[in-house]
Amino acid sequence: MSGPDIKGETTMIRKILCGSAALGASLFTASAAFALEAAAAAAPTVDKGDTAWMMTSTILVLAMILPGLALFYGGLVRSKNMLSVMTQVGAVAALAMLVWVTWGYSMAFGNDYSGAFIQQFVSNFDKVFLHGVSAATTAATFTKGVAIPEYVFVCFQMTFAAITIALVLGSVVERMKFSAVMVFALVWLTIVYFPIAHMVWASSGKFFKMGALDFAGGTVVHINSGVSALVACIMLGKRIGYPKEIMAPHSLTMTGIGTGLLWVGWFGFNAGSALEANGSASLAMINTFVATASAGLVWMLAERLIGHKGSALGFCSGIIAGLVAVTPAAGNSGPFGAIVLGAVASIICFFAVSKLKPMLGYDDALDTFGIHGVGGMIGAIGTAIVYAPVFGGPGDGSVGIGAQLGVQIAAVATTIVWAAVGTAIAIFLAKALTGLRVSEEVEREGLDLGEHGERAYNY
Repeated sequence: MSGPDIKGETTMIRKILCGSAALGASLFTASAAFALEAAAAAAPTVDKGDTAWMMTSTILVLAMILPGLALFYGGLVRSKNMLSVMTQVGAVAALAMLVWVTWGYSMAFGNDYSGAFIQQFVSNFDKVFLHGVSAATTAATFTKGVAIPEYVFVCFQMTFAAITIALVLGSVVERMKFSAVMVFALVWLTIVYFPIAHMVWASSGKFFKMGALDFAGGTVVHINSGVSALVACIMLGKRIGYPKEIMAPHSLTMTGIGTGLLWVGWFGFNAGSALEANGSASLAMINTFVATASAGLVWMLAERLIGHKGSALGFCSGIIAGLVAVTPAAGNSGPFGAIVLGAVASIICFFAVSKLKPMLGYDDALDTFGIHGVGGMIGAIGTAIVYAPVFGGPGDGSVGIGAQLGVQIAAVATTIVWAAVGTAIAIFLAKALTGLRVSEEVEREGLDLGEHGERAYNY
């Protein structure tokens, strides 16, 4: 072959190779771009508005605990025990926060075992010490492709755990050792709260898969704490002098302030459970207004109907009963359904506190079971009714009221049994490790001085 022919063929080969390389580069670029677009489409986008709302809601729930619940409970006890109640509420809330980030979040919302039976009741421990959680990781909301930072979700759910264990203490105030309270809280959170939270709110949880409706914690928070409070106070025993001695609240003013703070904070609790700043949050917001207003007034009316004056304590109690009842229904009811639900819960809680407790003789000091336990049951079961579109609820009618009632009752019954058994175990362990009750001398003197060496009032 001559030189010019070789040169021409070489040039042609180079052109072919260069063209192929260019085509390959273009195909690679197109493939890479497609992959990036697909990845971007699959990755949820953090919404700044939703994130800001959820951070606000989290702080509102914290305000429910300190100072809200601390003042509400503190005002209801005798003055010699005021500081002990506030200290117990604050201390168990702080403990819950540390336990939550150490293993609680992983148990409730970790990555599930693949197909394992146990994942119905608890997740695994892959997120212990928040392993794998960072400022870059996200938690999905209810809108496809939208998310909030996972740290925000961790904090929001953390406040729920903190207030739930603090609620339990309302039944055992004025006689339980501080050391026993802390041991009980640690065990109870681990074997009662975290599993129930997983069952209700994790996609693999037993109640979630059943189709149970619990918008903001009727089972997780209120039935859980109320039933646990009943078991705990029975196992602990009555206060010295109960029910013969007068054990009136020492400051209904503080209780009233605490009630107001709880109502305000509850908007973070209920509306925040939408996980977005959207229409569902607005529905939860209006329901938290009207159900609560209805319940507060109905409680006072019930007092008048049995021959008593409408009281400030009754109004505060009705407010809490309404808030409790509307919690599972907050985003699952229309406003008028919520009004009826609040009224019904208020009446039943009123009789649970004024008639059932004296009749059975248990010393639930601050009526945690009578309001949170009973109100939570009414709210959880009633949600099946108010959810239906025929009653103005947001449901689509695909599940009949009867079928939904069956699901709700099954979830309530399971929660009652789980909470009762778990509480008995936690109380038993606390008794074995520290003893449960303060001495008779300390109980008569007051736990403020006897347990903490301080007085709430210097007079």
